[in-house]
Amino acid sequence: VLLQASGGGLVQAGGSLRLSCAASGLIFSLYRMGWFRQAPGKEREFVATISRTGGSTRYTDSVKGRFTISRDNAKNTVYLEMNSLKPDDTAVYYCAAVEDGSRWYDPSMYHYWGQGTLVTVSS
Repeated sequence: VLLQASGGGLVQAGGSLRLSCAASGLIFSLYRMGWFRQAPGKEREFVATISRTGGSTRYTDSVKGRFTISRDNAKNTVYLEMNSLKPDDTAVYYCAAVEDGSRWYDPSMYHYWGQGTLVTVSS
C-alpha cells in the first residue's frame, strides 16, 4: 500500500493550498480517509476525515469553515482544500487510511500512512 501526499509549500497568511493524496495497493473505496498534521515539537493531530463514499466529513474545530476534505474514488485520491491559512496551520500534513471505525479522530486507528507534505504559512 502506498499513500503519496503532495501539494504542500510556502504560502502567506490568508492564502490557500490544495493537498492531494494518491493511493495505490488497496481498494480505495473501502477505506475511510483522514488528514492529520504534526507541527514541530507537537503531537500528531486530527484535521479532517471523509467516509468511504464521501457522504460524511468531520473536521477539527480549528479548521472548520476553512478546510474542505473531498475524495475521488475513480482516481483513488483524497484532497484537502485549505483556505484562509494561518501561521498556526504550519505543519507536516499526512494522509491516512482506515477500513473504518468510530474513532476516526484517533491516529492510532489508521492502518496506512503517507509520507507527509510540509505546509508553511508565513505571517
